Amino acid sequence: MSTLKQAQTQSRYDDLFARLKQEKRHALIPFTLLGWPTPQRCLESVDAFVAGGATALELGLAFSDPVADGPLIQQAGRTVLEAGFDVDQALDLLKQIRQSYPHIPISLLVYYNLVLVRGIDRFCRDIAEAGADGLLIADLPVEGIAEIKPALDQYGLQLTSIISTRTSAERLPNIAAQSGGFLYAVSRLGITGVEERYDQTLGNLLTQARQCSDLPVCVGFGISKREHVESMIRLGADGVIVGSAIMAKIQALAPEDSMEPIERYLQTLSAPIIP
Repeated sequence: MSTLKQAQTQSRYDDLFARLKQEKRHALIPFTLLGWPTPQRCLESVDAFVAGGATALELGLAFSDPVADGPLIQQAGRTVLEAGFDVDQALDLLKQIRQSYPHIPISLLVYYNLVLVRGIDRFCRDIAEAGADGLLIADLPVEGIAEIKPALDQYGLQLTSIISTRTSAERLPNIAAQSGGFLYAVSRLGITGVEERYDQTLGNLLTQARQCSDLPVCVGFGISKREHVESMIRLGADGVIVGSAIMAKIQALAPEDSMEPIERYLQTLSAPIIP
C-alpha cells in the first residue's frame, strides 16, 4: 500500500510542475485553515480556489501557538479551536476535499506539537489516508527531520521545507536533499501577512536553491497582488503561495455571500505571466 501511495503522491507534484513548465505557467497555491471560518465555508472556499485557477492547495491545522503566523491567521486559528473543531474533524474535511479533487496536490501546514501529540506514525498514516500528499512543519528544523523521515517515507508523504535569505549556503543543500514536492521560500523575514516588504536578496536565494536542487521553488509571505506574483516569477520562482490576503477577503464576506469574489481574485493571480 505504501509503495502505491508514494507513487501517487510523487506523480501529483511531479506532473503538476512538469505540466506548468511545459505551458510556461506558474503554480498558484492558496492557503486556508481547515474548518475556517466554518467547515462548510471552508469547503466553499476550496471550491473557489480551484475554480479560480489554484494548481495545488496548502491547508493548515489550527494550532494554539502559531509562531510563524500573523494576526489574521492566528485569530482564524482561535476561531477554529474555540468552535471545538479538532484534528479528526479536519481530516474528515480533508477527505471530502480529496474526493472532490482527486488530482490536485495537497500539502498540510502544521506545527510539530500536533504531530507529536498524535504520535508520528499515526499522524503520518492518518493524513496520508485522508488524502494529503505532503507536509510542511513550520517549526521543524532540518536537524529534526530524521525523527519523522521514516514515517514520511512509509506513507508516501513529501516534506516541504522552508528556506529564507538567512539559510546558509552550507545548510541549503541539506534541506533540499531531505525535501520533496517543492521548496517554500519566504519572501521576507518575519511572520505571515500582507505587508509589502521583500528582502532584496531573495533573487540570490532562488538562484542558490536552483544550483543545489531540482525541486521547484515557490515563494510565500506577503503575496497579495498580481504585481507581487509577476515580481516573484521574474525573480525565478516557479510559483507563489497566498494565504493572508485570501483569508482577509473571505473574512470580509458575509456568511451567506457567494464565494465568487474569491474565485475572481484567484483568477487575477493565476493568469499566465508574459515574460
